[in-house]
Amino acid sequence: MSEELNQVLRQRRQKAADLTDLGVNIYANDFKPTSSTSDLWAMAEEITDETEPGQGPTYTIAGRIVALRKFGKASFLHIQDETGRIQIYVKRDVVGDEAYSIFKKFDIGDIAGFSGGLFRTNKGELTLQAAMLKPITKSLRPLPEKFHGLTDIETRYRQRYLDLIVNPEVRDTFRKRVEIIRLIRDFLVNRGFMEVETPMMQPIAGGATAKPFKTHHNALGMDLYLRIAPELYLKRLLIGGFEKVFEINRNFRNEGLSTRHNPEFTMLEFYQAFATYHDLMDLTEEMISWIASEVTGSMVVSYQGLEVDLSPPWKRYTMDEALIEVAGIAPGDLADPDKVMALARKHEIRLEPENGPGKAKTELFELLVEEKLVNPTFVTSYPTEVSPLARRNEENPEVTDRFELFITGREIANAFSELNDPIDQKTRLEKQIADRGEDEEIFPELDEDFIRALEYGMPPAAGQGIGIDRLVMLLTDSPSIRDVILFPHLRPEKSAGAGSR
Repeated sequence: MSEELNQVLRQRRQKAADLTDLGVNIYANDFKPTSSTSDLWAMAEEITDETEPGQGPTYTIAGRIVALRKFGKASFLHIQDETGRIQIYVKRDVVGDEAYSIFKKFDIGDIAGFSGGLFRTNKGELTLQAAMLKPITKSLRPLPEKFHGLTDIETRYRQRYLDLIVNPEVRDTFRKRVEIIRLIRDFLVNRGFMEVETPMMQPIAGGATAKPFKTHHNALGMDLYLRIAPELYLKRLLIGGFEKVFEINRNFRNEGLSTRHNPEFTMLEFYQAFATYHDLMDLTEEMISWIASEVTGSMVVSYQGLEVDLSPPWKRYTMDEALIEVAGIAPGDLADPDKVMALARKHEIRLEPENGPGKAKTELFELLVEEKLVNPTFVTSYPTEVSPLARRNEENPEVTDRFELFITGREIANAFSELNDPIDQKTRLEKQIADRGEDEEIFPELDEDFIRALEYGMPPAAGQGIGIDRLVMLLTDSPSIRDVILFPHLRPEKSAGAGSR
């Protein structure tokens, strides 16, 4: 901690002590604002240059002081509440000597309440002239300096509360996030889907191949895993008779961090009986384009300098078509398993001994095609080898009835017609477990109860997962997943002292 900061902290604590000595409650809980700053701005047209503060109604507002200019007998400040900012004029002759002497101990960052009437200054700025003022919460730490702001990216993520105070565009991002999730719910509920909740601690890590977080339940004497996906539980609900279900909740994967990955992230998963992956492509295209229009006012959005057109219809490729048209691979090479494996080796793709041409083809797609898919593109016909839960295509069992959606070169959604044959499902899951081997921490295990549930009969269905965080990134032009998660995971601070800024 710098000596300059140390001095500021001492000064603020001294002011707090001085106010307390004067009998001022610096952490008061008896002030009730009756208006917001947006309420005052809604009255702006009625306030003219001739309006005197005492002519109209009295408003009572509260907020954080974000700018302050003190003079001898009068001062101007700006306060900020959840809805915006407004200027306050404090005049000693109006509030009285005692109140003004208390006000002089206010600092930027303090939370305070004011009552008074509206007028316009000589420069025409809408202003509330305080007839009463009250300290509510004393800030013992200074906000970042006005002109330099809070620019250190790690500090912004680590001290999100400070980021929200000083960066209005960050607050806007998270308001949009809330709106996007609300619109998803509205869209699905209006189409007959039921929102459900499934376990976040599971006895078997199933539904995907990612590495889970492991914990232990003392009373039950058993290990549990934070879920990597809700898929197998949602399918149990289809078996139970709910034909349209969805869940928006957290998934957890004990893997690396990047601009696209956080160990704890938000997913939408939904399942519909008597539907195919073609139905879900249509639904997804309609849902995302509608949400984009509602949130941004347009179906054409800008993302990190790229113009992305979300207007339907969206491009649809099979994986082979994408490799041919985008990557320029010859059709004959894709049809020959040996040539596919040779192409993978040529591009230095690392494959395990048990991997076949389906895995090699998928890795080639990720390397050569994915990042080039800027406008929304559905890629279908994923190899069966890499799709253990998807239904085989009836015309070509080497591929599945599956799609992934890519926008700005990133996977946004993964969906397929569900495999509901319990014998085929058990065989594929057993192969997936054998290929994975025994992790030194996690021992792969077959979910026998899920197989038993399938044996009772699951209706034909399609299901999909959409990464909420990545969708929010797209619609808020955010370069990193950490920009759209309020409290992203970070490495421990090197110095965790209370004074770190």
